[in-house]
Amino acid sequence: MKKILTFGEYLKDKFGERVYKVPIALSGFTCPNIDGSVARGGCTFCENDSFNPILNQVEKIKGITLNLNSKENPLLEKQLQELQFQFQTLSKKLERDYDASKFLVYFQAFTNTYAPIETLKKLYLKALSLPNVVGLSIGTRSDSVSDEVLDFLETLSKKHEIWIEFGIQSIFDETLEKINRGHNFQNVEEAILKSRERNLNVCGHLIYGLPDESDEMMQQSFDKTVELGVNSIKIHPLYVVERTALANQYRKGEFSPISEETYIKNIVDSFKKLPEDISIQRVTAGVENSTLISPDWCFNKQSSFGKIRKELYKNGILY
Repeated sequence: MKKILTFGEYLKDKFGERVYKVPIALSGFTCPNIDGSVARGGCTFCENDSFNPILNQVEKIKGITLNLNSKENPLLEKQLQELQFQFQTLSKKLERDYDASKFLVYFQAFTNTYAPIETLKKLYLKALSLPNVVGLSIGTRSDSVSDEVLDFLETLSKKHEIWIEFGIQSIFDETLEKINRGHNFQNVEEAILKSRERNLNVCGHLIYGLPDESDEMMQQSFDKTVELGVNSIKIHPLYVVERTALANQYRKGEFSPISEETYIKNIVDSFKKLPEDISIQRVTAGVENSTLISPDWCFNKQSSFGKIRKELYKNGILY
């Protein structure tokens, strides 16, 4: 049997025990594809409340009273306090529920390198100073990472576990244009190569079922992602949620979501080619609330995950 390396297993092998991601969502962060820097409206599928479930958790724990004494940068002061409060709240829950004792701070919502370098330095250093934190995982876009930011992350990586997560989605420029991504694949390729040159750990995000993409195109995106030298991969299907441009396209009959059978087939075909040293962080995703429009099978992630594991096992792959 071929054994797939999970991200959890990679971290456990490295640190001798399980390491848990603590997702963080901070005020003031946005995206150049939302604020008009490169485009307006964001990606056609993007609705942050559904793609970043941490935002819902944050709403539930907002009983924080912010002490904003800084006249120089009150937003940064707010972000630092939010970071500490969210980490304390969520890490304590992980400690209570799973006996967790080591953590990665996961800057998840929006684009987490899209801010002044001095702001990023203070946020990253604050995160690394929190109790039992062994490193960072930073979600971002390839068009929002400067050489200055990468150089600073390289410095941090000498003593800490540093991951940078890029939304690749597809290697095809025509697809990126259809989803209003705001950059081309060359931009993604350059950012990943620059990150790997600095020995930063890179996780590449892929979406299967993007508009008009064939099985062959999905596999080509996977193959190229591996070729770029990423250390880990996340994959999920494209699903339609309320308050998105994709929802309008779906209702007009301009987009048909990927079927569960086709999605699972492409996961199996991809994992057959996966090198043993690249870890997998995600194989499916969905929304378990009323905002999901289609496909129905994305409503139950656990059911989908079980079917994927079963089909992988049939094909001699243990995950």
